[in-house]
Amino acid sequence: MLLLHTLLLILAATVPLTAHGQSYPSRPIRIIIPFPPGNTLDTMTRLIIPKLSERLGQNVIVDNRTGASGMLGLQLGADAPRDGYTLVGGQGGTLIVAPQTYKNVPYDSIRDFAPIALSTTNYMGLVIHPRVPFKSMQDLIAYAKANPGKLSFGTGGQFTVPHLAIELLRIKTGFTYLQVPYRGTTEAVTALMGGQIDAVVSSMANLATYVQSNKLRVLAVTSLTRAPQFPNVPAISETVPGYESSAGWFGYLAPAGTPPDIVRLLNREINRTMVLPDVKEKLNSIGLTVVTESPEYFAQQIKSDYEKVGKLIRDMGFHAQ
Repeated sequence: MLLLHTLLLILAATVPLTAHGQSYPSRPIRIIIPFPPGNTLDTMTRLIIPKLSERLGQNVIVDNRTGASGMLGLQLGADAPRDGYTLVGGQGGTLIVAPQTYKNVPYDSIRDFAPIALSTTNYMGLVIHPRVPFKSMQDLIAYAKANPGKLSFGTGGQFTVPHLAIELLRIKTGFTYLQVPYRGTTEAVTALMGGQIDAVVSSMANLATYVQSNKLRVLAVTSLTRAPQFPNVPAISETVPGYESSAGWFGYLAPAGTPPDIVRLLNREINRTMVLPDVKEKLNSIGLTVVTESPEYFAQQIKSDYEKVGKLIRDMGFHAQ
């Protein structure tokens, strides 16, 4: 009987997952990316889909759907059939910040999605132009306090994740600064290299090349702990206790109501793809740290970040417009 029981367990583990009477997946899977090609989320997805397609036995297709600062793609993902054949790529700006800074956002980040896999984190760094005399975060904060409004930070726009990281630092330290908004973080970094502004907060994935070539100098990362790829760069929390700005992260979601067994299968296969040596090495080379946690972990990350960012926005005295 024990042998029979063991054989039955093995057989059950090898039976294909079924959905609506068919093995899943039985046709191509589409991943909506709410940004244009070349975006970090797009780059990550195009890197993993050949391996993911092999693992799933079906083609996985990237579908770039831009518009409304990424909210259009999220809406399409939330409204898709709940059958596991349409997924959507998510990140903090569209899932966490936008619903709390815009009115009439067409999706609810908590209720309208089934989180599948939080796949990578993207640490942010505070960088300065080499001509700026600060040697540490202590120097920057002391200068900003002694010279109200003179320290200039370039941002990719109001209420972007980097802008919120600067605002959190302002609230915790009491300094004031001059925000210089650009049409995107890339423009802000270009202005910083040209010496037009003093500092920028941006993803380390975007900054690594400039830091390594000494065109920019990184003072600290905005996460609670140091970034694994940059162990010699301190965290702001080492100077400002308790400071933690959400690291940028990227992951995949399905519409709420997608069968849990499909969610778990996708979580397992995405996680296994992310840790393949060649995939992980390439992701690390662009500043991304691989994460292989459960759907529940991802759901809790979204909820926690939503609450933290909501409090920060309220502390700033802002109301959704």
